Amino acid sequence: MSDPLDLTSRTAIVTGGTKGLGRVLATTLLKHGAEVFVCARNAPDTPVTANGREAHFVAADVRDAEQVTAVVDAAIERTGRVDILVNNAGGAPPAESATVSPRFNEKIVALNLLAPMLFSQAVHDVMQAQDDGGVIVNIASVSGTRANPKGVAYGAAKAGIAAFTIIAARELSRIGVTVNAISPSAYTRMTDNLREYSEEDKQVRDPSWVSPTVVYLASEEAQDITGRIIQAGAGMVAVCEGWRRGAEIDQMDDPAALGPKIREMIEQCRKNSGMDGMELD
Repeated sequence: MSDPLDLTSRTAIVTGGTKGLGRVLATTLLKHGAEVFVCARNAPDTPVTANGREAHFVAADVRDAEQVTAVVDAAIERTGRVDILVNNAGGAPPAESATVSPRFNEKIVALNLLAPMLFSQAVHDVMQAQDDGGVIVNIASVSGTRANPKGVAYGAAKAGIAAFTIIAARELSRIGVTVNAISPSAYTRMTDNLREYSEEDKQVRDPSWVSPTVVYLASEEAQDITGRIIQAGAGMVAVCEGWRRGAEIDQMDDPAALGPKIREMIEQCRKNSGMDGMELD
């Protein structure tokens, strides 16, 4: 009996796959048999390898459309297909929203939101031409669903990733492409300065706890799962429920009368619930 999680003969692209979480995801896909291409602006200090196999590196700035196309073309030239796209590249240094420059915000949004959109567009035609379509996995963030001081642009971009995921999932279902997102709770270089972590915290947030969800979503077992945001890491895996509509009333044309009704509805709602349904206050 064949292994439904065996990714042999599948081609995967992992953006930002040379270090951190992206490197862990790339090596895990290699272990499961996929032909893996990783891209970053600079080559890794050591090759991305697993089980005696090595990922193919393509230098690229994921914010540049021509360079994005070149990564996809390299994968097609070597294997003839692209089955899996993991939009992992991203990140941002902490910055005060009141003083940060417009250029900073533009760069953060370009890297964390527009780049995944560019890559998803770039693989569209090849995935459409494949009988079994393809898989897109976006790496979101809890910063997109809960207040993260000094992370306005990053959080806004990651919230955009959640919206992009559910909308693209509906659009691309007609060509057999699934689109899901993972919101990781992982201890990495980027999260190291957010707070103090105990050794136990670091263990349950090891990036390796995120990779099983990616493998499953990339496999033929998950062909019917799309448009989902899944949290992984920190000791759990959870399917997010989205920003659900709470209390409601009939529409009103008098602002003075409407105001107290809005306050009443707010009192009935859970406190500032995020994409994951958790109370944030």
